[in-house]
Amino acid sequence: MKKKWTMLLVVMFALTSIFLTSCSDDDDSVEVTINSTTDFVNYLDSHGKDIGTLLTGFYATASAVNTIMTDQDDTNDYYIMDIRASSAYEVGHIADAVNVVLGDVVTAAANAGGKPIVVACYSGQSAAHAVMALRLSGYEAQSLLWGMSGWTSTLDSWTGSCVQLNHASWVDSNAVEATMTYSLPIPGFVGDTDEQIVANRITAMLDGGFKGVTGVAVLDSVAAGNDDFFINNYWVATDVGTYGNIDTAYRINPLVIENLDPAKTIVTYCWTGQTSSMITAYLTVIGYDAVSLKNGANSMIYDDLIAHKWAIPTTDLPLVTD
Repeated sequence: MKKKWTMLLVVMFALTSIFLTSCSDDDDSVEVTINSTTDFVNYLDSHGKDIGTLLTGFYATASAVNTIMTDQDDTNDYYIMDIRASSAYEVGHIADAVNVVLGDVVTAAANAGGKPIVVACYSGQSAAHAVMALRLSGYEAQSLLWGMSGWTSTLDSWTGSCVQLNHASWVDSNAVEATMTYSLPIPGFVGDTDEQIVANRITAMLDGGFKGVTGVAVLDSVAAGNDDFFINNYWVATDVGTYGNIDTAYRINPLVIENLDPAKTIVTYCWTGQTSSMITAYLTVIGYDAVSLKNGANSMIYDDLIAHKWAIPTTDLPLVTD
């Protein structure tokens, strides 16, 4: 009898060992490697989602989209998401566009059936947030340049935002702040796998909505001597020499996140607010408190601009109301 009990214990021990080993192997197969912002960025870079790639060709012009959607080849059509309010969508939208709220764009992308996605909003800025989320999620996506304002003059939401402020905080100089190196933020990554961690951060960014600030608010803050904003002029150096700069701004282009101060709100500005919206969405995903300067330089030095300047469409493309 004693031998039988001994054999039974040996068998039970062996089975337990096999079970535990199996569980250990399963745990190893879903090992989480993202434990810091550095890990997060390295993970994105290793999957072809570095910021340079994400910004490449992120928008499509209205004429290019219309040409694709009206040719005789249905196989090359875009899946168009219109993220404006339903009331605006009902007044008029691009044929075959579907009305989707910003927070649902990644979920709705599953309905694209493999088609490249174009996202339309009022001005192209909220759409850029959506496009960053879609690209980070593995979809081929672009925003409609200038939004529906670029589709037809009847939906122009840009003209009223294009002004020449002649503000004291805009300095006519090519001087920018010297870059420094900072520690990276620690946003608290949640998820059982790396893929879940990335997806959760994208969802959090979308749930927060478009993050923007007006040029007047930033310029007035600088004039008041406030130190709440870390301002990044996302231009090349020659453009700063041509047009000037917001006083106290940095010029970090290409984007090096170690040169951004995580203790402040990162304000990125560009020409139109569309590139800066993409960058703001990316920075929010990786853990920064970030906002995009709305309408970019067009909202501060419109009269001075030689290029990248808003102009009302001279050809109105068709709308449908179905």
